[in-house]
Amino acid sequence: MNLARDTAGSKTPLVAPSPTISSVQMQQIAKRYGTTVALDAVDFELQAGEIHALLGENGAGKSTLMHVLSGMTQPDAGTVRINNVSVHIGSPREARRLGIAMVHQHFTLVPAFTVQENLALDADISLHTLRYRAEEAAKPALNQAAALGWQLDPHARVEDLPVGIQQRIEIAKALATNAQWLIFDEPTAVLIGEEIEELFRVLRALRDSGKGIVFITHKLPEVMAIADRVTVLRRGHKVATAPIHQVHPALLAQWMVGEAPATQRAPESHSISRPLHTKTPAFRAENLTVLGDKGEKVLENISFEVYPGEIFGVGGVDGNGQTELAETLVGLRSPQSGQLFWYEGAFQPGHSPRIGYIPQDRRRHGLALTMTVEENLLFEAVKEAKYRIGPFLRRAALHDLAETLIREFDIRTPSAKLPASALSGGNQQKIVVARALHHRAEWIVAVNPVRGLDINATQFVHTQLLNAKQRGASIVLISTDLDELAALADRTVILSNRQMHPIDLTQRDATQIGLLLGGAFTKEAP
Repeated sequence: MNLARDTAGSKTPLVAPSPTISSVQMQQIAKRYGTTVALDAVDFELQAGEIHALLGENGAGKSTLMHVLSGMTQPDAGTVRINNVSVHIGSPREARRLGIAMVHQHFTLVPAFTVQENLALDADISLHTLRYRAEEAAKPALNQAAALGWQLDPHARVEDLPVGIQQRIEIAKALATNAQWLIFDEPTAVLIGEEIEELFRVLRALRDSGKGIVFITHKLPEVMAIADRVTVLRRGHKVATAPIHQVHPALLAQWMVGEAPATQRAPESHSISRPLHTKTPAFRAENLTVLGDKGEKVLENISFEVYPGEIFGVGGVDGNGQTELAETLVGLRSPQSGQLFWYEGAFQPGHSPRIGYIPQDRRRHGLALTMTVEENLLFEAVKEAKYRIGPFLRRAALHDLAETLIREFDIRTPSAKLPASALSGGNQQKIVVARALHHRAEWIVAVNPVRGLDINATQFVHTQLLNAKQRGASIVLISTDLDELAALADRTVILSNRQMHPIDLTQRDATQIGLLLGGAFTKEAP
């Protein structure tokens, strides 16, 4: 019998992946971070040949529980058993030896490396190998991808690939370890449309081959579509486990939040305050052409206006110039040609108007993760005169502001001094939203502001945007979620083929919208 050594020096039986392994049991798992209870005596079971959804709000403990199973986090208490054999999972390497692999929400790829180089980095290389060959090391993962119907270009650089393809690389890496137990952490958070359907096809195929799959999510439709069983966590506690045929979305939502959740649709007041187009537009773009990072045209000769008290929706498939548009609208990117106006004057970001920006990637562009919650909240405030005395900051006043924002924006943290990295994704996003909106911004640009958020956090962010609209702010909402645009936007355009195409989301059918998203129309569809 093979043995693996744990961190305490004792020996753990190695459970090799095989069809005889029937289940993984996690019993009474507990984990605290200071005064924060991440997991409180949680039980969880995964059977071979099933997709088990792990459902809960942001911060419910889903990822923490699976980090324990994957060896990334050590629990304070509890046991893990594989096929009724108690095991100690002291590291991700030990987890892999036990047949457990995790596909992370935030990919572990090196962007500047090729597909082959990334796969080789993760391969098991014998210490006795004197000559390292990336081609040979990557072959098992490439073969796994091919078996799923994916042809990955081994020489393509990861940074040049769409997010959906990058996720396939991560899945191939996991399968190359011959894992029996696969953990997918919010796998659809970065995917859209057909990419999600393709992922579901693969998950079902893996399940049918006998794999046990954990599907971490907070999206109720996905649970109903893909899961065989579901376990719900709420604030570190297990609420329930049930076969999927015994539950319905309303019940799952109640288990998630402890009460009937607020609807994700906009309040009724949304429909009664649409902008009057006899008003003067607050913002106007004329004949705008914008280049991408490689000098290619991503937007060409587009013109539009946004009125006071309006949410102007911009939809489209990722990669059609949304990021470049957002950066141009807040002054982070200069257009190649065209003009921007704020009312009748030239648009001058940083001077007028007051700008609120919610970038798409909170971790890369919205937060300094190693800095505290308070410091992240105050990036904008420190520039305001009322928080300064000459060259000096009024630190007490700034601290009071941070505490106020934490309360008003429901940022769940035990301390304002905690690093932003320690918070859940939903609470990290609330920091970004609070910073963007607290100073009553007149011009707001929000890019996929609720991507990856749970029901309540989504509703909270939407409410903040609607509140800003009600007080007269001009808002550009860039989103790949057409339901979000239909709920919030007064007018909507689709970005495709470097152009903006007006669209009425209440009138078009799914086929027409799909054609427009796919660039089938070069003009507005009839």
